[in-house]
Amino acid sequence: MKEEEKNNENPLKVNRRHFFSQLSVGIGSLALGSLLIPDLFKGGGAQPLAQQPLGIPHFAPKAKRVIYLFQAGGPSQFESFDYKPTLKKRMGEDLPESIRNGQRLTGMTSGQDKFPLMPSATNFKQYGQSGAWVSDYFPHIAKIADEITVVKSMHTDAINHDPAITFFQTGSQISGRPSMGSWMSYGLGSENKNLPSFVVLTSRGKGNSQGLYSKLWSSGFLDSKHQGVMLRSGKNPVLYLNDPDGISRSDKRHLLNEVSQLNKMHHVETGDDEIESRIAQYEMAYRMQMSVPDVMDISKEPESIVKLYGEDCQVPGTYAANALQARRLAENGVRFIQLYHQGWDQHGNLPNAMAGQAKDVDQASAALVMDLKQRGMLEDTLVVWGGEFGRTNFCQGKFDPKDFGRDHHPRAFSIWMAGGGIKPGLNYGKTDEFGYNIVENPVHVHDFHATLMHAMGLDHEQMTYKYQGRRFRLTDVAGNVIKDLLA
Repeated sequence: MKEEEKNNENPLKVNRRHFFSQLSVGIGSLALGSLLIPDLFKGGGAQPLAQQPLGIPHFAPKAKRVIYLFQAGGPSQFESFDYKPTLKKRMGEDLPESIRNGQRLTGMTSGQDKFPLMPSATNFKQYGQSGAWVSDYFPHIAKIADEITVVKSMHTDAINHDPAITFFQTGSQISGRPSMGSWMSYGLGSENKNLPSFVVLTSRGKGNSQGLYSKLWSSGFLDSKHQGVMLRSGKNPVLYLNDPDGISRSDKRHLLNEVSQLNKMHHVETGDDEIESRIAQYEMAYRMQMSVPDVMDISKEPESIVKLYGEDCQVPGTYAANALQARRLAENGVRFIQLYHQGWDQHGNLPNAMAGQAKDVDQASAALVMDLKQRGMLEDTLVVWGGEFGRTNFCQGKFDPKDFGRDHHPRAFSIWMAGGGIKPGLNYGKTDEFGYNIVENPVHVHDFHATLMHAMGLDHEQMTYKYQGRRFRLTDVAGNVIKDLLA
């Protein structure tokens, strides 16, 4: 039979494999519809969790959005939120082997003959009705002590920066998994069709900075429309978003229509779901040309807000500016807003370096919580502050109370959370008198992820995606919701 006759018999070249692939494409289209039209699936009765359509929470959520203030490098808990007077009493003494118990060290301190205990470089006081201990480095966060929950019993599996940050962001130390924001986008969709559901903002402190890579906000094996969109400071927040000179909006609209038709034809031929994502991303970029400049323009913010966040909020690219942008993005329906502030890796010169880092973030972090509260948004916005691990209670390198460093410590460290269904004014978990080991209410990274997803109305065990023959989830095969943290 001639090739032309074969094509006439089956003009779309539909074989059995293609037929079944089209079934999955139809399901993918429904998922895309839920992102663009949030109410598309509403109105029906409750469905089993495993059959719950994307864009619909598994149960009533406490939070609608997350703002994650990630402090990259690992802030020291001994200079922030875990007060340990024993370290001052026993300053210079070697860490008892019964406490360290042969636990893993990094290559930077594994060769030390001694591990002299080092007290906090600053003073602590108790604040609020909760009685939270907060160091003098964080006077503004101290004022919101009754709004936040301090978790002093976080622990992780990784001891070095890259795998530790990757673990916190994706639930795996190995690159390639979807990030937390991508899972939220996949499960809940977007509240604003003109903005991405997952946005990333970065800033750099004056301290030693570890690298940040796009893999931290990657969608991994999920559809690429769920990856984080990084907004930069300056004239062009999104690279390549603006049209070349001489191209009007109507020209761009016509071009997109033609390209979309070509992509749809290609999609019919191949059944490749990623083509649908490409179409959606082109349309999103077109809408973002109008929406992003408006959201990023803080010139209309009143003087009271500038005073609340600090003068740095008027300097693009600073942590304060990003914190204010986070509130504006939250107001405009962005589901997951990820801030990264680099510079917390104090292996030396900690007293000076950490004081500077804290000054960068203290006022703006507290301002964000207060600003959300005064707008009635804190109750459904979950704010998280913390790094990838903590620091050692002993001195790294030479023993000098005025100039010392602390090494990485994954066994016990502190973070805080506020709003979004989290109990306010709670001090959760406890470490031993040396601050080295957890003695009460440990919270693993997988537990942290499970709890955040629960606050957003998602069952972490049901939010799965099948890839290469296995069902993956953010919490892998572990994780428990810490119900004591939930309001």
